[in-house]
Amino acid sequence: MHSLGVNSYRFSISWARILPKGRFGEINEAGIKFYNNLIDGLLLKGIEPFITLTHVDFPQELEDRYGSWLSPESQEDFAYFADICFKSFGDRVKYWVTFNEPDFQVKFGYRLGIFPPLRCSRPFGNCTYGDSEKEPFIAAHNIILAHIAAVHVYRTKYQESQRGSIGIVLHCMWYEPISNSVADKLAAERAQSFSINWFLEPIIYGRYPREMQNILGSILPEFTTTEKQKLNQGLDFIGVNHYTSFYVKDCMFSACEPGTGTSKTEGFWAQSSQKNGIPIGEPTDISWLNVYPQGMDKIVTYLKHKYHNIPMIITENGRRKTEAPMHKETCLYTHNVSCFYIGYGDVIKADSTIDELLHDEKRIDFMDRHLDALSTAIKKGANVKGYFAWSLLDNFEWNSGYTARFGLHHVDNKTLMRRPKMSATWYKNFIAEHRKWKGPDQQQLEDANDSPFLY
Repeated sequence: MHSLGVNSYRFSISWARILPKGRFGEINEAGIKFYNNLIDGLLLKGIEPFITLTHVDFPQELEDRYGSWLSPESQEDFAYFADICFKSFGDRVKYWVTFNEPDFQVKFGYRLGIFPPLRCSRPFGNCTYGDSEKEPFIAAHNIILAHIAAVHVYRTKYQESQRGSIGIVLHCMWYEPISNSVADKLAAERAQSFSINWFLEPIIYGRYPREMQNILGSILPEFTTTEKQKLNQGLDFIGVNHYTSFYVKDCMFSACEPGTGTSKTEGFWAQSSQKNGIPIGEPTDISWLNVYPQGMDKIVTYLKHKYHNIPMIITENGRRKTEAPMHKETCLYTHNVSCFYIGYGDVIKADSTIDELLHDEKRIDFMDRHLDALSTAIKKGANVKGYFAWSLLDNFEWNSGYTARFGLHHVDNKTLMRRPKMSATWYKNFIAEHRKWKGPDQQQLEDANDSPFLY
């Protein structure tokens, strides 16, 4: 990281490594020591720690005791965990994220049943337990209130002395209306309401999106008066994970084939990567996934207007290579998580050489075009404070295991040797060059207080 020239590193804390039994057991001091060593090592190299408190994982003990996010008890446990982290690490950490992509977490864990705790019901999936029509909203409700509980702890006990900021990260796809019709424009807004606004509107405005209230009625949990008071302005920044975009059409007043978004509890919209047979952007080896850099500009600008230009940080953006082909049927019918989660795909042949793996020109092109689109949004006034590439190293990508490679550095899974790809060199040069921008016609990636833009 130091050789790349990055000034910040985003990582997550394993909740179970700190509290294996949640609030019902002892603090694991070895876990505290592990993260203290990491934080101190980063600071010695001039790299700012940027911490996500939980990146989908949850202590098994709490799932067994009360069903994790389906119980209000989860709010108390998360606030207790957050308090320990603020107390243990907050003297050196200025950026905190409560949750990573809760919009996808509840979808995968409680609607499709492909992430733990593997809960769903037909027709969304085939699970032993669950209710895909109701449980995602219960889990999301508790996650929102757990976020607010952690923010309350930070703001009342630590923020004044530690002088940090706290936010949440959402998976933010851009949804482009497939036509100029009012119905399709409303459908695109419903798609956002049933994904990112599902979480952001309660946290910032103290209410669920109007579109969700109108469609779901009593299915949607309600906030108490006390909870609403705590919810308003419940973050300091919005973390944006952005990879791709889709066309969206209306399914409320028009018939649609079953698919993502088309049901009542998803908001009555359908997504497509094509319009009149023409892809929304450059096709990739994954049939439905297209490169659409304009989506970066559009989603950031959308959030700017929707939430009064609250500070934003691009917390994930990148592209991957896969070890084996992925087919359309895998994405649409088996709901393989990598189809939903990751950004730009191409196929690595079984006989690919290390030199071929290191020459990742398409990753460079992807990052270059998306950073250019982000620059456009900033020039138009978007309050963006940083950009994190996903990811530093090839890593373990959820259900895709080690077959999906996002890293700027190649990792040999047998020897663990790390080699920089061409994209690492490109990114290093990009950071060095953009730190030198000075003229009025050149973008300066600094905020009003001259604090550095996070890379």
